[in-house]
Amino acid sequence: MKLFITRIVLALRNFQQWLVAQMMFGFLNFLKLFPADGAIRFADRMMRRLGRLTSRHRLMLTNLRNAFPEKSEAEIEEIALASWGNMGRLAAEYVFLDQLFDYDPEKSEPGRVEVSGVPIFLDLRDNPRPFIVFTGHTANFELLPVAGAAFGLTVTVLFRPPNNPYVAKKVFDFRSARMGKLVPSHAGSSFALARQLEAGQGVGVLVDQKFRKGLKGTFFGRDVKTNPLLPKLVRQFDCEVYPARCIRLPGNRYRLEIEPRLDMPRDANGNLDLPAAAQLLNDKVESWVREYPEQWLWYHDRWQIKQTLAP
Repeated sequence: MKLFITRIVLALRNFQQWLVAQMMFGFLNFLKLFPADGAIRFADRMMRRLGRLTSRHRLMLTNLRNAFPEKSEAEIEEIALASWGNMGRLAAEYVFLDQLFDYDPEKSEPGRVEVSGVPIFLDLRDNPRPFIVFTGHTANFELLPVAGAAFGLTVTVLFRPPNNPYVAKKVFDFRSARMGKLVPSHAGSSFALARQLEAGQGVGVLVDQKFRKGLKGTFFGRDVKTNPLLPKLVRQFDCEVYPARCIRLPGNRYRLEIEPRLDMPRDANGNLDLPAAAQLLNDKVESWVREYPEQWLWYHDRWQIKQTLAP
């Protein structure tokens, strides 16, 4: 009897995941009926209205108050709504990603996408060596691996699949066709990235996600734990590390930036200082977020405070 009930529960859960995925795919297919600019603006407006009705909005406001105690409630609310709009844009941009990335260095007039740090891209491509590019959940961070592939730069990207298996498969298929090699985040992903670095190639990682057993540090002056993967890979392979980010510009335009190589901190013996390296990553992402706070995903429980918001 227990086995029968378990099968029923699993079947219902599977159906629920399938139904949610179909609703999401239906919405994205609906957006395809419209021009890219109109669809992106529509998704922005819709998420501003829907996001504030969710339980995550409360977490978002708490995160913003903690990060910017000097800002008024009106300013906090404005940033929160703009952050929901950023999420809506990100979803809509998936539909039009092939149209959005139009960077062409030969054009005299700028297109929808501009790129800063092109010499770094070309140097990494033309002088192969192990390297790591890191970013955060700012603006449309998905455009960065697309840019790398467009420049012919081989980068293996670590990503966290969505929990919904139907959505995860669709996202993986979409990303793999446009972003080069992908490694889903799981217990053995570090070995896959290590093999790429050992072969003299590059990897890309997001560094601003919650990590329960990470290296202790701070983010916006509050305690966090940071994934030790990047510092450990640098310690093992002594590879170069480059920050990169996407910035939303007016008129549904984007600027992709890859910054000069970071000097990773070392201890008195010349060994990589893991906690200091993790803090350096946090400080870099924080500087980006402070510049464009509305372009970061504040609904993430980066500080692990969600449990304190229970009614």
